Amino acid sequence: MTDLFDNPMGLCGFEFVEFASPQANVLEPLFEKMGFTRVAEHRSKDVLLYRQGGINFIVNREPHSLAGYFAAEHGPSACGLAFRVRDSHLAYRRALELGAQPIELPTGPMELRLPAVKGIGGMPLYLIDRFEDGESIYDIDFKWLPGVDRHPVGHGLKVVDHLTHNVYRGRMAHWAAFYERLFNFREIRYFDIQGEYTGLTSKAMTAPDGLIRIPLNEESSKGGTGQIEEFLLQFNGEGIQHVALLCDDLTATVDALQMAGIPLMPSPNDVYYEMLGERLPGHGVSVPALQARGILLDGSTEGGQPRLLLQIFSQTLLGPVFFEFIERRGDSGFGEGNFKALFQSIERDQVRRGVLGQAG
Repeated sequence: MTDLFDNPMGLCGFEFVEFASPQANVLEPLFEKMGFTRVAEHRSKDVLLYRQGGINFIVNREPHSLAGYFAAEHGPSACGLAFRVRDSHLAYRRALELGAQPIELPTGPMELRLPAVKGIGGMPLYLIDRFEDGESIYDIDFKWLPGVDRHPVGHGLKVVDHLTHNVYRGRMAHWAAFYERLFNFREIRYFDIQGEYTGLTSKAMTAPDGLIRIPLNEESSKGGTGQIEEFLLQFNGEGIQHVALLCDDLTATVDALQMAGIPLMPSPNDVYYEMLGERLPGHGVSVPALQARGILLDGSTEGGQPRLLLQIFSQTLLGPVFFEFIERRGDSGFGEGNFKALFQSIERDQVRRGVLGQAG
């Protein structure tokens, strides 16, 4: 993809998301249900590579590792993320010059040293320049499992679309500046969502390559323990709230996820689907097919040219962390039209669970 604006770090997409859990056998069966296949194992560490399409999930089971310590503090979670860059040494040096904090990760003999800086919640943000087939970090540090397709289709998930961060109130500006200063991210969306009891603000950031997108959420000044505060309490700090995965046919992907037993957010009420024709006239999507699966639809049909976004969210699967499954038909947003409806549905669930008090 052509750079949208100046790309001094040579960014070119997500490389992997790293996960860890303090309990054994939590991540592996979940990822397999999500359509991922274990394709490789680290040569010297208890670290696994799960893959689907172009998505790499690293499962780090090393007990005395940064990932292990992160999981001990936060529970099962995404504990690291990696950006692809054209030259990792140049990018790493530039990041340190701009004030990033280095993270030194122990390496064994004949093992690659992956440069990393401190990211959200203290997790490592890796800078990776070896990602071509046959020359990737996995070809050097991992052993491919025999007889396994190295690029399994799975349920049709293809790439990481975005990684949403939840941050403490007043910290959104700090993390926006972090991504702007180091990587020349720009703000592309800003939401201010107010529910009946609570609210949140969200700033969606995108990298110059247009492939790395990171929305930042913080609780608004409105009182109450809202969903962002609840996440921060459960997670014991700032971190990745959800991982959004892109596919070409969300209907087929949702059917496969449901058959595999992945719990998805329940369908919105009938009124949501009745209003789609009014909100997006001429969208051309089968409303019964969406409603039967609980898929949300957003975008624009102005000028008779539908630019649509289809999305659905899993229930929380790793502590308070969940996944989003998304299909883009020309729309580059984040489901702004669905954002308030989703926020209000989570708020209603908080009321039902007693986290928020009834208005009175």
